[in-house]
Amino acid sequence: MEQVVAFLKEYELLKVIIVAILLAVSVFIINFFIRKFFQRTDFIEERKEKTIESLIRSVTRYAATIGFILYIISLFVENFGSILAGAGVAGIVIGFGAQSLIKDILAGMFLIYEKQLHQGDFITINNTFNGTVEEIGLRSLKVREWSGKLLTISNGEIKQIHNYNIDRMRVIERVVTSFREDPEKVWTVLEHTCEKLNQELGDYLKRDVSNTIIEPFHLFGITSLNANYRGYEYAIIGLVDDQHYWNAAKEARKIIAKALFDEGIQLAEERITLNQNKKIST
Repeated sequence: MEQVVAFLKEYELLKVIIVAILLAVSVFIINFFIRKFFQRTDFIEERKEKTIESLIRSVTRYAATIGFILYIISLFVENFGSILAGAGVAGIVIGFGAQSLIKDILAGMFLIYEKQLHQGDFITINNTFNGTVEEIGLRSLKVREWSGKLLTISNGEIKQIHNYNIDRMRVIERVVTSFREDPEKVWTVLEHTCEKLNQELGDYLKRDVSNTIIEPFHLFGITSLNANYRGYEYAIIGLVDDQHYWNAAKEARKIIAKALFDEGIQLAEERITLNQNKKIST
């Protein structure tokens, strides 16, 4: 009798191992074919393909894990299917205990459905964390920060997203000059600088379906007469493709700085004036 019980135990263990292997292989095969499918097709934008692939990986991983757990429970509980079907009270209890998990999953589904971000986008989360989206899961979001650190944040904790990769971005560069600089001279220099920006950075500018530039670099105007009590503020703007935003902004600052230096335009400086009152005692 003991040998029979031992054999049954070993048989159950063998079934568990086989099921675990089958689930692992199934997940691997599904992810493999999904990856190959997107590699051979190009009817969807690459960033969206990576997002869908990341989501499918997350779904298959969760489905396999939950299915494996339920299978193990069924081995030790008789009529598990009937109990699972009629476990209304237990479901309510588990639901209250898993509120955070459900919240994260629903938030992740809405993030993807509403197309708020894609894999590879540079984003700011809750005005605190900055980085590139590496993986979008049902429960969490993984973001690679500039320093190289990998941030994992639950989807339910995401309140605000600034996405720098939604079709277009506007380069806005502000220049604050000294009060001693002639506004007419500065205006002329910055207008010539905009012409140079359009010549050298024209490939970065956003274009419409007819390949016409939508908004070239131009001098927006004087945006402040007394910026932080330091000087006159001018703004140069230009609409660029989101994929080239960082390079366009970096190169634009370099060209603007060189133009101001060559023309001897003095920028505003921080100055602190101290007034001292001396008391003369007699």
